[in-house]
Amino acid sequence: MTPRPKGSSTEASSPWKQRLLTITKWGSITGLVMVLILAGLFFIAYRSIDIPSANADFTTETTHVYYSDGKNELGAFAIQKRDPIDLEDMPETLKDAVVAAEDQSFWTNEGIDPKGILRAAFSNASGGVTQGASTITQQYVKVLYLTQERSWKRKVKEAILSLKVENQLTKDDVLEGYLNTIYFGRGAYGVQAAAQAYFEVDAKDLNLKQSAVLAALLNDPNDLDPANGKAAKQALKGRYQYVIGEMIEMDEVDNGEGERAYKRLPDFPPVDTEDAYEGQTGHVLQMVKKELLRLGFTEQEINGGGLEVTTTFTEKAMDAALEGMREARPPGFGYQALHAAVATVEPGTGAVRGIFAGQDYLLSQLNWAVSGGQAGSTFKPFALAAGIKDGFSLKDTFDGNSPYYTDDGNPWENQGNYSYGPVSLIQATEDSINTAYIDLTVSMDGGPEKIIDTAIDMGIPPAEPAKEPWGFPTSSPALVPQTGVALGSQTVSPINMANAYATIANGGVAAEPYIIEKVVDRNGEERYDHKVQDHRALTEDIAADVGYAMQQVVASGSGAEALSGFAWPAAGKTGTATNDDGDVTSAWFSGFTAQYATAVMYVRGDGTGQLKDWLPYYFGGKFPAQTWRAVMDRVMEGEEPIEFPPPAYVDGEAPEEGHEPYTPPPPPPTTNQTREPNRPSRTNEPTTEPSTEPTTPTQQPTTQPTPPPPTTPPTTPPTNEPTPPSTPPGQQGTRTPRNRRSGRRAGRR
Repeated sequence: MTPRPKGSSTEASSPWKQRLLTITKWGSITGLVMVLILAGLFFIAYRSIDIPSANADFTTETTHVYYSDGKNELGAFAIQKRDPIDLEDMPETLKDAVVAAEDQSFWTNEGIDPKGILRAAFSNASGGVTQGASTITQQYVKVLYLTQERSWKRKVKEAILSLKVENQLTKDDVLEGYLNTIYFGRGAYGVQAAAQAYFEVDAKDLNLKQSAVLAALLNDPNDLDPANGKAAKQALKGRYQYVIGEMIEMDEVDNGEGERAYKRLPDFPPVDTEDAYEGQTGHVLQMVKKELLRLGFTEQEINGGGLEVTTTFTEKAMDAALEGMREARPPGFGYQALHAAVATVEPGTGAVRGIFAGQDYLLSQLNWAVSGGQAGSTFKPFALAAGIKDGFSLKDTFDGNSPYYTDDGNPWENQGNYSYGPVSLIQATEDSINTAYIDLTVSMDGGPEKIIDTAIDMGIPPAEPAKEPWGFPTSSPALVPQTGVALGSQTVSPINMANAYATIANGGVAAEPYIIEKVVDRNGEERYDHKVQDHRALTEDIAADVGYAMQQVVASGSGAEALSGFAWPAAGKTGTATNDDGDVTSAWFSGFTAQYATAVMYVRGDGTGQLKDWLPYYFGGKFPAQTWRAVMDRVMEGEEPIEFPPPAYVDGEAPEEGHEPYTPPPPPPTTNQTREPNRPSRTNEPTTEPSTEPTTPTQQPTTQPTPPPPTTPPTTPPTNEPTPPSTPPGQQGTRTPRNRRSGRRAGRR
């Protein structure tokens, strides 16, 4: 054979081959050593970790909910419902359904499922559907022996204990323990309690469809509970069909029977509500539970985790809401027909101190303090704040005549089509003059958007929940930019309204409302401690001006009759709302002292029923204002009167000319003083029963000029404060024609 020349490719590659072989050899040795070390560590851990006693207080972990003092109990979430039964008393359909849903390798695995772990890790890492990898044995071990801590240490301990349990117990023992321990929702631990909670039958009598439902619920007991609404029931159906499908795939059920069961969920009997939820307690506890879930606590922790929850609610404010409502609501109108809602919020913190949600929770679970209704003219203060921010002043005048036509030709009216002439923003607020507020809205560039932005900044949630949501609820349906936005066709809850008004009481600093102060777990560890979330929404001067105009509502405007003699300085706003058919759908009074802001709302039926000609008086200055007074007399008991700051009369560069303060012409010279005739009342929402006789006008604030009387007053003065229809695109509210002034200016001279 001819020898290869020196420097051939074979010789050149030999050092690389040698190096690769060396790396492979040492890599294999290192890997083997690591495996041996890990195996040794696992063996040591396996020998050193004993199966502990079951969690000592696992069967008695009641979650307690307290008033703000942290001592007096407001209520409690369900004590664990548990009634262990033997595996032989559980139907085969239930066992098969749970295995199909939770751990299909249960009968063959050793307590852990390496393939399942790898499959879940791959799915989670690749951005697919988040999957768990726990076997039935691991779930049983975690619930019975461990905590809910999420750490590698706990997972390793869980795996070791699972192997030990598998070695010491039979598969039947593990499954029996699991099915008597795992949480199914509704406070039910174990299949017997779950069968009773969902179907009012014993576990041994569960059929295929009922068994599949209970197996499906294990995936997410709260969000899949069919009692939680249509969305939850639809989600349950999807999981239920998955369970049935897997049972068919595993040959645990006959194809025909499985396909019949697959089509629809079983029937569910009505949910029994415990007496502990009667009155207003159930409404408050449901608010607390929903908020705990939002804060990251699980359904199992809430119902059986032994939490100690301190809320913001006070016994004084809760009792005041209940007793004040009872005192002032019209007699003879049942709670199922007429709904009164009350909410009291603390300025500066956003703490919700008291609510009245409506009728007894056992009779209706609808919380009107959260559901709310059309805001009506209680929304005008946000337009006032927006106008002052945009450059207008309290003393600037706007068109109070009716009708009032906007540039698009749409007419807007005051109640009774009453004309006031040019009015200041003080009088426009005091008498709730719709046309003046429409004039203010269209006199700003992008007026509707600015009003909404200001309202949101002051605490009214947007039409859709924000990226970081706040409020109860977190949205205000129909809060969209349109000409009549100041007249209040959008839906706002009393809690959110009271909180936004609290911004004015707090000098323009808005705080997010909240109901949970602190949460401590069963081990005494503080799991949550609220921090006030606030920001400046208005300058102090603008807040003072808005508050001053609202004080005139109480002193001499549409809220004066009900609040006459109230012992503390107060400010507020009346409101009623009408729908497209002209039906009055809500009546409001919202107001504040320096210490508390309270909103009161009255609605009928489903929240859209007609109040006019049904109640003896339907305007905000009557029953809502009287209720506010009765509630606040109790809330404010023992509080010192605190005066509001004087008006600052902020005067910026107005976006449109023609709104300068009105200066009446000098009177003609005369030797005999002429007595001015009486004029109709200027209030757009009266506080007394409508009259056909004109009345003497209320005294104008000394800081604002008095407009001359209308040249053609109506024969009947205004009788209430109307607000816009509910849903017309572009316009809403009671409509008044507009005499738009031409020309815009950069500022006031």
